[in-house]
Amino acid sequence: MTSTSHHDRYGLPLSTSSAEAASAYREGVDLMFSAWTGAAEAFEHAIALDPDFALAHIARARLYTFYQQGDAARAKAASAREIVARHGTPRERSHVETLALAIEGRIDAAIAAVLSHVEEWPRDAVVLSLPLGAFGLFAFSGMAGHDQARQDLCERYAHHYGDDWWFLSSYGWAMTENGAVASGRTMTERGFAMRRQNAHAVHALLHAMFEDGSLDDADALVNEWAPGYDRAGILYGHIRWHQALGALERDDAATALEIYRDVLAPQLNPAPPLNVMSDCAGLLWRLSAYGHAVPGELWREAEDYATRYFPKSGLPFADVHMALLAAATGDDAALDARLRTIEQRLAEGKLAAGPVVPRICRAIRAFAAGDARGCVADLAPVLSDVVRIGGSHAQREIIEDTFVVALIRAGELPRARELLDRRLHRRPSLRDERWRAAAA
Repeated sequence: MTSTSHHDRYGLPLSTSSAEAASAYREGVDLMFSAWTGAAEAFEHAIALDPDFALAHIARARLYTFYQQGDAARAKAASAREIVARHGTPRERSHVETLALAIEGRIDAAIAAVLSHVEEWPRDAVVLSLPLGAFGLFAFSGMAGHDQARQDLCERYAHHYGDDWWFLSSYGWAMTENGAVASGRTMTERGFAMRRQNAHAVHALLHAMFEDGSLDDADALVNEWAPGYDRAGILYGHIRWHQALGALERDDAATALEIYRDVLAPQLNPAPPLNVMSDCAGLLWRLSAYGHAVPGELWREAEDYATRYFPKSGLPFADVHMALLAAATGDDAALDARLRTIEQRLAEGKLAAGPVVPRICRAIRAFAAGDARGCVADLAPVLSDVVRIGGSHAQREIIEDTFVVALIRAGELPRARELLDRRLHRRPSLRDERWRAAAA
């Protein structure tokens, strides 16, 4: 027997007979929204108190997907679908189905379901959250305009949320990624002030500081805030990754490597596999491309870890980072096999991100082999489409950085200066200033 007398934090009814289960669910959502530890335990507690609480089941399923525990996620989603079909409200049935589509990787269908759902229930924040973020549905849809789409979506529903800490942090990050850095930083700071135990807000602020060149602010934020965040937190390693990027801006490879060895190395990092793999590959490649020595065992450890979780081509963002690892270790067989699959999917019309994906992978291989001109030739036609692989601007910038270094190595200094001038006009960068001087 269920009841809808209990509500979530946004005032929407919850079909559960247990006030304690409803409270645990609310806590779990807040912990999930803040990337804080304990969300899984909160949802499990809600399920234990009320095994017929469909929304707790689907929320737990979503957390399983973060850690690529696909079988467990699909089992929980199936339970949620079965339960909500028996006694869920229309809103809850739509909520469960939308999250289940996302869990199953049916990105286009999930996006359509989200947009339909929030039109009717705009304060269903869990559903609204699905397209947002660097690893959200919009980012991994292959669309070129996902930065604008996130901001537009938040703008459309902002009046339903007011000064909600989760919404302000999410909207602020969307604005920052879409180029409205000052406004995005201000909005994120508002959300962070309302709930400082919010790793997503810290992450969003670090992106704003990356974009506006506030290296000292970013260092101070991480040094002050991170000691209070559990190393098991989903974003702990990535937040320190941002600090390593700041060190590289200052040409301080020793500090970046120290952060890698102490926090990011796969054997130490409990973050989700996509975070671990992309942070490791991205930082090691930057170190190498910027002219710093990277011990071979670090590359091999990262590739061994990544291959366990991403043995086959699938997500373009993952494919590109796997290409970085394979190229750096000279694993031509792995890179060739991945490229063949990518190109086959492209030929069959099944690669939403389009030809930019194989182009990047070929350029990465050429760069690692010392073929700067080949790298330039592969990347030049698709630089404007790199956004299609998803992730954040800070993560994707590695591709343009590789292009800049390749231009300099190939002796194409006027092209390098032109690109660097555009980048420096957009945002301050100590690294770009050093490269600009080298290309003068």
